Amino acid sequence: MPITKSAQKHMRQSLKRRLRNRAAKSSLKTVIKKVRAGIEGQDRNAAEKAFVQAVPFIDRAAGKGFIHKNAAARYKSRLARQLQAIPQPS
Repeated sequence: MPITKSAQKHMRQSLKRRLRNRAAKSSLKTVIKKVRAGIEGQDRNAAEKAFVQAVPFIDRAAGKGFIHKNAAARYKSRLARQLQAIPQPS
């Protein structure tokens, strides 16, 4: 356990940050899973709707530092490429 006041404060701050980061990463994973579920189900309309909602969420996560900007670009690129591979509904 921390002894000094500053160490105690740092521990409280670390706990808050850890919980905030964990919640943000969890919701990011959920958003990405929704897009992947639409892609795997070959449901282009659902996948496109989920993708349109996911892109700003991924950008926001990168902007706030929850994930690296290159990781955000990689997620978006891979999802977009997988989305384009689904045939258009007739």
